[in-house]
Amino acid sequence: MNACYLTGTDTGIGKTVASVALLNTLRGHGHRAVGMKPVASGCDRTAAGLRNADAEALLAASRPQPAYADVNPYAFEAPIAPHLAALDAGTPIVLAPMDAAFRRLAGQADRVVVEGVGGWMAPLSETLMQADLARALALPVVLVVGLRLGCINHALLTARAITADGCRLAGWIANRIDPAMERADDNIASLTARLPAPLLGVLDRLDAPGAPAMLDPGFLR
Repeated sequence: MNACYLTGTDTGIGKTVASVALLNTLRGHGHRAVGMKPVASGCDRTAAGLRNADAEALLAASRPQPAYADVNPYAFEAPIAPHLAALDAGTPIVLAPMDAAFRRLAGQADRVVVEGVGGWMAPLSETLMQADLARALALPVVLVVGLRLGCINHALLTARAITADGCRLAGWIANRIDPAMERADDNIASLTARLPAPLLGVLDRLDAPGAPAMLDPGFLR
């Protein structure tokens, strides 16, 4: 196993922070590790073309640093759900370009961390779900759980959906996105007892500078 697909319990719960932390950890273990954001909406227009902040964070944490077009094959300017942004742009999202970009990245590195969009059930197109991409690339799934009230329900439902979609949940990462959450550690314990995959680590904040936390990459060894 040399790659994984990161998804989340919702949008805005720190998938990029977790992806960067995992890339940093893998590089710290001596691996050549690169990140990928197959689909991104909310991109900025630059002289080099559309650029997404999440994809650029993954690129900055990658060694070696691949071409941006391989890190982010589908980039859309509108900050809306990707399948709607793609529809408005007249650019259908299909598997082939993402598969080809992934193969190029995998040829350059020992490990590839692929970051999804929003939560697990956020669609990529009218006919394509994230599960289709994870299955096509034969990737195990890592779930990022945003620690806030309701996270146990969201995490368990997402884990059930991942399994029902024919994918394997390989691990999960807790992210303390609400510093005022009461009994956060008890919530982590409850999830550890109920999720059918190991806890890979706990991140302290959504906006942790440089995602310095080290995670357990054992499932990718």
